[in-house]
Amino acid sequence: MASLIEQCQVAPPPGSAAELTLPLTYFDNLWLLFNHNRRILFYKFPISKPEFVQTIIPTLKDSLSLALKHYLPLAGNVVCPLLDCSSYPELCYVTGNSLSVTFSETDMDFDFLVGNHPRNLKDFYHFVPQLREPKDAPGVQLAPVLAIQVTLFPNHGISIGFTNHHVVGDGATIVRFIRAWALLTKFGGDEQFLANEFIPFYDRSVIKDPHGLGKSIWDEIKKYKASMCDTMTPPDKVRGTFIVSRDDILKFKNLILSRRPNLTHVTSFTVTCAYIWTCLIKSEASTGEEIDENGVEFFGCAADCRARLNPPIPQTYFGNCIVGYVARTRHTDLAGKEGFTIAVELIGETIQKRMKDEEWILNGSWFKEYGTVDQNRSLSITGSPKFDLYAADFGWGRLEKLEFVSINNNNGVTISLSKSKDSDGDLEVGLSLPKTQMNAFAAIFTHGLSFL
Repeated sequence: MASLIEQCQVAPPPGSAAELTLPLTYFDNLWLLFNHNRRILFYKFPISKPEFVQTIIPTLKDSLSLALKHYLPLAGNVVCPLLDCSSYPELCYVTGNSLSVTFSETDMDFDFLVGNHPRNLKDFYHFVPQLREPKDAPGVQLAPVLAIQVTLFPNHGISIGFTNHHVVGDGATIVRFIRAWALLTKFGGDEQFLANEFIPFYDRSVIKDPHGLGKSIWDEIKKYKASMCDTMTPPDKVRGTFIVSRDDILKFKNLILSRRPNLTHVTSFTVTCAYIWTCLIKSEASTGEEIDENGVEFFGCAADCRARLNPPIPQTYFGNCIVGYVARTRHTDLAGKEGFTIAVELIGETIQKRMKDEEWILNGSWFKEYGTVDQNRSLSITGSPKFDLYAADFGWGRLEKLEFVSINNNNGVTISLSKSKDSDGDLEVGLSLPKTQMNAFAAIFTHGLSFL
């Protein structure tokens, strides 16, 4: 459990920023339907409670205020029209808006929580905040998009939990904000340390919509009557972290190319995801549930479109600029001896087919494809090795552990994928499963690597 030290609101410095309104684009609208993202950063930093209260809390507040001066929408709201209204949702920051921040302490075992072994996922919900309830205003609903919780493990470490509505931005946007805040904390609020890569680009006119996709997606979203409320009800599962080393990845690639020498998209991402996918399929036997051998299995991953549009969108663009790729095949194909090879081929071909298809992005085919996916038979990916949150240094040293709590939300299975903190080239996979299936998955995962 975590007990409260202080609950406060943090705003940009007075008079430092103008008000800002950003219309949602077709990249954003889809995420109105999805659950919120939750991340926890754990830092091993032995500090006492008095020092935490006297030095860490004021420093974090000051630097967060400065960071929000550059990332205004995070202190604002998503303004969602009532469903029978003809207007359009938008992100809006007005003077007086602020971000909810909780400071707390806990006596839970820090070293246990940052391990890779299976841990009860309910324990992690103590360290992520819940977004404030939406407020009604004339014709609209105002919903906060971000909340932060900082928790002290006295004389052991500090965790920082983030809960954000995906509609405010994708991983690239949120990671840039976190790293900007970390830099400002580490360097005492000196904004000259914010390189251009951490200054967001807000001009939404760069997102072209020749097919009116934004309106058509919004019209479709309204049918679902999505709730803007934040709910946190963790299922009865455990969390585990699995490392796929650089050597393992090289062996996977060599194995695949020996079997399919003509494959052209064999990457660290494809072989790692394919291996996890097939291990998960094989571990399902431990659940005792009846599986349709001819049923269709789905794999979904998101791709950053900033560099894939013409002209390219600036890498610092604030918001969502991702689309989903979907690969599918029969259960029996993945469960068989050639399952790994089939999975690598499917994932690689899907990515290669879509990565340069701008018209597929602009005409909304990616959105329509979501409707064909059986969420209960899907594996999806959150996070990316391209986003190095382990480099987010608040002045307390390198991050000890990154946990994506929101991988527990889906009906299917979602894994997190990130760089490893210990070795360049290694990948870290986070997974949440029922305990029996987690044990089966871990055995299959380890056994498979031993044969490389």
